[in-house]
Amino acid sequence: MRLVLVGPPGAGKGTQAQFIAEHVGVPKISTGDIFRANVSEGTELGTLAKQYMDRGALVPDDVTIEMVKARLAEPDVEPGFLLDGFPRTVPQAEVLEDHLRELGTKLDVVLELVVDDDEVIRRLSGRRTCRTCNRIWHVDFDPPAVEGVCDLDGGELYQRDDDKAETVAERLRVYAAETAPLVAHYAGRGVLVGIDAMGPVDDVTQRAVDALRPFQDR
Repeated sequence: MRLVLVGPPGAGKGTQAQFIAEHVGVPKISTGDIFRANVSEGTELGTLAKQYMDRGALVPDDVTIEMVKARLAEPDVEPGFLLDGFPRTVPQAEVLEDHLRELGTKLDVVLELVVDDDEVIRRLSGRRTCRTCNRIWHVDFDPPAVEGVCDLDGGELYQRDDDKAETVAERLRVYAAETAPLVAHYAGRGVLVGIDAMGPVDDVTQRAVDALRPFQDR
């Protein structure tokens, strides 16, 4: 199976990507993992990407695309793959489609994790990070025994700028402007399946597995 996972920040893509990939028996491929692997291995693409990452800039599309193509050429991807974090835009999706066509294959399904904006803001703005060990807690879902204090080492818990409600709202605005059109693109291709990503992690995973079953049976 060859699938792409899409959804807004805070939808739980990272968690679900791992579970779903294990269920369908394909490697999980995320842009974050690809970047880290190329940088740690000192590849030409990794060295180039690091120059942008070190100054806090976005890695250009052409560099990201070449990294993804290289990863898709590795032997473990032959049975299929789950892409998490790529493509993010319609142009990237078109490049991916062209590349898969050259390889004589195509995407089987694009799975969209659907979650309300209010829930995304609640999930992300409730996170608190330990200044000492970087362990992440949540004021609602995983609170420490003492408010503002890490259970593990007594470190101070703080809210990262990325997790502040106004920042999360801006990230959702950017998602709607840049990545949401991807959903319409794949819906037009007839490969989009949306699932409710609200509720416990296990419940969401089961919905994803159920949604993918018809594609596994093809």
